[in-house]
Amino acid sequence: MISPDIFAFIYLVAGVLFTFGLKGLSNPESARNGNNAAMVGMALAIAATLFDPSVKGFGYIVAGMIAGGIVGTIIALKIQMKAMPQLVAAFHSLVGLAAVVVAIGTYLSHHNQGTVNKLLMTELFLESFIGAITFTGSVIAFGKLQELFRSAPVAFGGQHMLNLAMGVAAFVLGGVFVFQDNFPAFLVLTVISLVLGVTLIIPIGGADMPVVVSMLNSYSGWAAAATGFTLNNILLIITGALVGSSGAILSYIMCKAMNRSFISVILGGFGGTAEAADPAMTNARAKGVKEAAVEDAAFMMANASKVIIIPGYGMAVAQAQHAIKEMMEAMQSKGVTVKFAIHPVAGRMPGHMNVLLAEADVPYDVVFEMEEINNEFSTADVAFIIGANDVVNPDAKSVKTSPLYGMPILDAYKAKVVFVNKRSMRAGYSGVDNSLFYMDNTSLVFGDAKSVCEKLAASLHER
Repeated sequence: MISPDIFAFIYLVAGVLFTFGLKGLSNPESARNGNNAAMVGMALAIAATLFDPSVKGFGYIVAGMIAGGIVGTIIALKIQMKAMPQLVAAFHSLVGLAAVVVAIGTYLSHHNQGTVNKLLMTELFLESFIGAITFTGSVIAFGKLQELFRSAPVAFGGQHMLNLAMGVAAFVLGGVFVFQDNFPAFLVLTVISLVLGVTLIIPIGGADMPVVVSMLNSYSGWAAAATGFTLNNILLIITGALVGSSGAILSYIMCKAMNRSFISVILGGFGGTAEAADPAMTNARAKGVKEAAVEDAAFMMANASKVIIIPGYGMAVAQAQHAIKEMMEAMQSKGVTVKFAIHPVAGRMPGHMNVLLAEADVPYDVVFEMEEINNEFSTADVAFIIGANDVVNPDAKSVKTSPLYGMPILDAYKAKVVFVNKRSMRAGYSGVDNSLFYMDNTSLVFGDAKSVCEKLAASLHER
């Protein structure tokens, strides 16, 4: 055992390291150091917690740590970068589930000891309510991202009223639980919260999924904070509050970048699936699309003064980031200025494209956010779009009937020449057709992103 003062000091150091970790993650250049700081903080937190006076035995704890460590290591070694968004959603679900289990276990333990009180039961009610919503909501988000079921919004009549009714019912049952010590009411409100997590997420379409992942991250933080109050663990409260507040702020920033109301995203969402696009319309319009060979694109890039590359989810699927780096180096060797343009919601989670480019060791100083580079497209000789769709759709600026209308985009259409690498003419994740593909200055290079980029790199080296 350690003294309370030392125990509190270790928790304080861990909390500071978590804060530094979040600060570091705000910038690609400092992200590694931020991640390392957070890991050291977590190691200190776990070590100190094991010496908490309330810990009576280590058997189950050690067994759980070993099992969790083995599972976590296997997942970390096998997970592909393109699957990172769904992994994050899956982790959120586990935090929510843990909160529910802790709430139930804590009540049963304190009830048997005769130490339950209204403050504790209020904490348990909120913990289970938030945790249950986080658990099932994250499972639905995982399923949509993993394409286990359709990413299209699932809507039905009276959906919002049903959600409101379930929310009110959960709080009424929470009051019954708190003031009457009614455990069955607690179990029913937990079940209602589990259902509410499903009905809140199913109407949200694919285009809003990055915001959902960020929102669920916030929920998981508040669930962890509520668990901290239940267990009287200050560090868990601090950690949960950090995650909850940072996730909420990030969700707001992303909604602002999309010109979307956070409330409208949560209550409705938009966007269908690529399959929802009208095949007849797609085929008819495809006849007017200009197709370019890899050699044509390589020729234009080799003779350009500035090329802006726009990565999207297609790059993640094909794992083409290393081939893109080769392209960049080949162009730079010819004196071409190469920059990367990143949209805030490109990919399936915040920072998805930044992580992939960092994995390929693309220098941070050539990677720019939308607001930093949008005014440069008009001076670019070539804009090369690889696997991005909705984030470069001009309809978001000009077509008021488009579901994307009002969403800030990367102004790729302003470049002198635009090359778009796609596998087919299917619509993007939101299910909205892209008018950029039919513009006079746009040509499509069909094929797998990794294969196309490798061919482009080879052709550039030969010139």
